[in-house]
Amino acid sequence: MQTLQLRQPGDLICCDTPAPAAPARGEARVRVRCSGVCGTDQHAYAGRQPFFTYPRIPGHELGVEVLAVGEGVTDLRPGDRCAVEPYLSCGRCIACRKGKTNCCETLQVLGVHVDGGWREEIVVPAAKLHGSTRLSFEQLALVETLGIGAHAVARGAPEAGESALVVGAGPIGLAVAQFAVEAGAKVTILDVNDARRAFAASWLGVGTLDARGLTPDRLRAELGGELPTLVFDATGNPGSLRTAFDWPAPGGRLVFASLVQGEIAFDDPNFHRRELTLCATRNSTAVEFRRIIALIESGRIDTKPWITHRARLPEVPAVFAQWTRPETGVVKAMIEL
Repeated sequence: MQTLQLRQPGDLICCDTPAPAAPARGEARVRVRCSGVCGTDQHAYAGRQPFFTYPRIPGHELGVEVLAVGEGVTDLRPGDRCAVEPYLSCGRCIACRKGKTNCCETLQVLGVHVDGGWREEIVVPAAKLHGSTRLSFEQLALVETLGIGAHAVARGAPEAGESALVVGAGPIGLAVAQFAVEAGAKVTILDVNDARRAFAASWLGVGTLDARGLTPDRLRAELGGELPTLVFDATGNPGSLRTAFDWPAPGGRLVFASLVQGEIAFDDPNFHRRELTLCATRNSTAVEFRRIIALIESGRIDTKPWITHRARLPEVPAVFAQWTRPETGVVKAMIEL
């Protein structure tokens, strides 16, 4: 069975590994058909993913085909096409009992804490599979990325017509912007990359601003005299996360949709003076997976612009470093198995 393994930062290889065992009770064995590449994978490749250990098989954005199911699984059958919810939660801790399975006390994410889906076959809990008879494997592999954005927007809880600023036009920022637009917010995207701003403007119809040299006064002027009341930072950049505290209006909310290694400092008097609300957001939930599949099936979410680069599994080690460079224009790279 062909597998991509990240042995250490910068060392991604394609190798042969044994096929997985038969699925146990409550499990399903699946054939991975497509897997997206996201910022988590790129940060792990660079050695900057805080929850990652080596060696590891990455891959958590998965579109799969069911091959076999274990005892007790009645809602799946061989041949079903599914998205994989890659967050393995305990179901017993206080977070799980409150429905926040995305931040389970002992959470294990496929491709991060445990081996993931950059391989031909994998066994997963059947409850983590979300099927569709209408979506392609590539669309199903995009559901997890979209789920990150959907959950971040749910944390920010935008109101219709509210001014929302999304900092960063990478895949997570674009997903956040897409669901903020879906919620009725008036969205502006901030980024230093001209091509990404142009892409966001043409695809989502949102306003964009160049982040270079931007000040709160300039931002206020660009937005018609008031700062945004809702800000999402999706950059994964420590400097940007620190600066993000300057963008919200008094009484506003700031949502960190990205994370970095280490500490983030901010000016406490300025934070208190404006009585800001700061939220973290992590992963997604089964409810959001099902909602996103329905939105794509209905045509309300257009997935066509997302995938800009593709490669077969054995080709990935040779091209992966290029995919990590902004100048290559990658929005979403897809591994085909």
